[in-house]
Amino acid sequence: MKKLFLVLVCAASVIAASAQVKFGLKAGANFASITDGDGLKSKIGINGGVQVALALNEMFSVAPEAVYSSQGAKAEEGDGTLNLDYINVPVLIQYNNPSGFFAHTGPQVGFLMSAKAKAGGETQDMKEFMNSTDFAWVIGAGFATQSGFGINARYNLGLSKIAKDDEAGSSKNSVIQLGLFYNFGGKAAKK
Repeated sequence: MKKLFLVLVCAASVIAASAQVKFGLKAGANFASITDGDGLKSKIGINGGVQVALALNEMFSVAPEAVYSSQGAKAEEGDGTLNLDYINVPVLIQYNNPSGFFAHTGPQVGFLMSAKAKAGGETQDMKEFMNSTDFAWVIGAGFATQSGFGINARYNLGLSKIAKDDEAGSSKNSVIQLGLFYNFGGKAAKK
């Protein structure tokens, strides 16, 4: 994992040396659920973090991010909630239209920071029962103004099971994200 991170940082540095670079902050709401979670419904959470866009040409960018994401699900009956907190790192290929519209897709790896089940006023730590990494595929779109402000929406389709003892492998994260962002930069990087 450390080697992969080092390779990504080096690749981003090489691309940034000759590319147009935008970096920014983002925040928004999550509508999270767990697939095949009998008796579970979606839970509202938050997301927020940093994003970078490294222009490959006028139409395409590589857009890595580091985002805190509050995920999980709620029980359909009662007050039970499963709270899963991740640091998600998507690496997206982004299509940029001159009008400000963009669409992106790519893989995402999530690192589980916390897993807690709450019910009846009691909280139980569930992290030891959950997988420490989560893999997803991201599909999204948005609009960026020339001033740097923008809106986006995306869907994170879970590809890996979230629980260690889920033999069927059917319980996966499913997250819809809506958010706002502000990008700094946008001028050619200095050499």
